[in-house]
Amino acid sequence: MFRGKQSQTNQADDPASRDAKVNELRAALGPLSGRSLKFCTDACLRRYLEARNWNLDKAKKMLKETLKWRSTYKPEEIRWHEVAHEGETGKVSKANFHDRLGRTVLIMRPGRQNTASPEGNIRHLVYLMENASLNLPEGEEQMSWLIDFNGWSLNTNISIKTARDIIYILQNHYPERLALVVLYSPARFFEAFWKVVKYFIDVKTSEKIKFVYPNNKDSMELMKTFFDTENLPSEFGGKATLNYDHEEFSRLMALEDVKTAKFWGFDNVASHNNDDVHSKAKVMPAPMSVASARN
Repeated sequence: MFRGKQSQTNQADDPASRDAKVNELRAALGPLSGRSLKFCTDACLRRYLEARNWNLDKAKKMLKETLKWRSTYKPEEIRWHEVAHEGETGKVSKANFHDRLGRTVLIMRPGRQNTASPEGNIRHLVYLMENASLNLPEGEEQMSWLIDFNGWSLNTNISIKTARDIIYILQNHYPERLALVVLYSPARFFEAFWKVVKYFIDVKTSEKIKFVYPNNKDSMELMKTFFDTENLPSEFGGKATLNYDHEEFSRLMALEDVKTAKFWGFDNVASHNNDDVHSKAKVMPAPMSVASARN
């Protein structure tokens, strides 16, 4: 999702050099099998190289850490029924429309926060990131986020620590997945929270984050460059209606779980014979300084 800090000169600035870097990274990783092999497509390797400015050693280190995290956290095995309670209010959901480039859109409504579980919030988001990634159009590696701050207050806000842990996971294990983030109608007191959180966000990613205010004509015109107003919900200044139906969304995500199991090549039921173990998996956000997160 998030980029690593880039130098002024790219280390692989032409297609042939980048193709060679992908091959070098694959060779440097050594033999892979099972889900690790399936995860490490050429497109995946490119995202990790891009996130580390095409530095082979840094990309290799980053990808190996992701493979280790995935083998422990098992994000591809999370099923909707395990996180459905986190989604009852529709605080995070996959939109039924796309942005102008046909990319998957995740809608977030922090004002609908309904639990105090940091781990539950993180697993819910990881589940939806996995699903959104699998549903991207062919050839597309990135998605868009729409974050609606209507109804948001300090009482419904996640903690700074949880925000930091989420940023760590997204930045280190979902690099180059984010095309755009729209912060829609944030309250004035959000600025204090943002001043702390943005400290952990890379400068390149900050450039993808757009503040949009409904009473500001210029920012609303900006929204129209990213989304078709015919499809965009009225909450975001569009003409469409969006009512979150948890029962219907759960039905759709149950079908998505079957597709996910087929994609990864394991049985949808058998993979949950040990649900207790999976539900206790730790996020493991390693101790992180800002400098280490951006290297």
